[in-house]
Amino acid sequence: MEYLPIFIDLKQQDCLVVGGGDIAARKAGLLLKAQAKVTVVAPALSATTRKLVDNGDLTWVEAHFDKSQVTQQRLILAATDDETVNAEVHLAAQAKNILVNVADNPDKCDFILASILDRSPIIVAVSSGGDSPILARNLRARLETLIPPSYSHLGQLVGRYRDAVKQKFSKLSQRRRFWESVLEGPVADHMLAGRDELAEKTLLNKLADPSNESLERGEVYLVGAGPGDPELLTFKALRLMQQADVVFYDRLVSKEILSLVRKEAELIYVGKQRAWHAVRQEEINQLLLEHAQQGKRVLRLKGGDPFIFGRGGEEIDTLADEKIPFQVVPGITAASGCASYAGIPLTHRDYAQSCVFVTGQLKEGELELNWTSLVQPRQTVVVYMGLAGLSQLSKQLLAHGMSADMPAALVQQGTTENQKVWVSTISALPALAEKEQPEAPTLVIIGEVTKLHNNLSWFKPGL
Repeated sequence: MEYLPIFIDLKQQDCLVVGGGDIAARKAGLLLKAQAKVTVVAPALSATTRKLVDNGDLTWVEAHFDKSQVTQQRLILAATDDETVNAEVHLAAQAKNILVNVADNPDKCDFILASILDRSPIIVAVSSGGDSPILARNLRARLETLIPPSYSHLGQLVGRYRDAVKQKFSKLSQRRRFWESVLEGPVADHMLAGRDELAEKTLLNKLADPSNESLERGEVYLVGAGPGDPELLTFKALRLMQQADVVFYDRLVSKEILSLVRKEAELIYVGKQRAWHAVRQEEINQLLLEHAQQGKRVLRLKGGDPFIFGRGGEEIDTLADEKIPFQVVPGITAASGCASYAGIPLTHRDYAQSCVFVTGQLKEGELELNWTSLVQPRQTVVVYMGLAGLSQLSKQLLAHGMSADMPAALVQQGTTENQKVWVSTISALPALAEKEQPEAPTLVIIGEVTKLHNNLSWFKPGL
């Protein structure tokens, strides 16, 4: 980060604004909203700035800037149309280690005044680091539609009962869970709908509940992270990722997706790949169980969909036996995500009326599949984990009657910036893979639909 975003308490703190124009007035207005004591230094004032002076909101020193005016202010803003004066303000502030901001000059700013969405006590600030203030304002405008003014009342309600909650729940984890249940349940719904009294009554009833057993109970979230693109996560997946105490993730979960997990959560890698397992499946099942039994909220984050070649059923089977609560959040599976980003419809009225998913994982060096069922007309076959056994796959399909010129494709790391797509035939696919050396994970798609790639390919990595 170029700047560390912080919020400064300026209540009754002395702040200096150099300049008397409309820009200075806007910046002084921000300081006044933060309840600072503001002094403006300028030989003359615009009508907007003079109105602030006449209202008694700020103090005006009718003079040109002089470095002697820099004393022990908390921060200083320079907003004149004279670059020489602004530079003098910058030097004078730096000499006394006072934070300074020079309008429209990021090189002379110790801090950036962000574009602010005010839902006090909730404040959202968006900054481009001075590179594009208009972009920051546009983003702020989009947030305006997502965060209605009623969030201000919700924030005030939480503030009023913060001490009471702290007194009732001694553990931080309990307090966090209590507030999450408040902010994601009926209390928040009532408040955002304008039913303030009902919201407060509901909160009081919840606080008076003598049990609150759910605040101590462990739970497991089995969440599909999708094929790679973070924007393909579901809303529910993202919400649960923000609640987890501990996260078990596999090698198909990208760092971009991991960055969306709650920052305080413990991250534990349990990835598996061909011929090497960081942690065996039985151990993963046990780890999920043990952490949930400790009262933690456990996130099992899996690439794609946990119930499609993800062994998710085995993991929750262990939890169900021990009566551990769990939730399953489906993800966009690799077949759907990678095919869509490659411009290959899995079904198409003219080419395929059915689609079959199979795993190409070798067992003791052999690939055991129901070959006859895979060699059917007007069908798409999607093979997961098929790179290692690609030669056997091609040989067996041809031996069971598939045409040698049946179109087939390899999709490497679909939906990500490393996506590559190769289209060939089922007979030529092994030689193509030997030449191009695609990297795992690579999906194999077999069927007439792969011919549509050239016309329907829309995703251009790196552009």
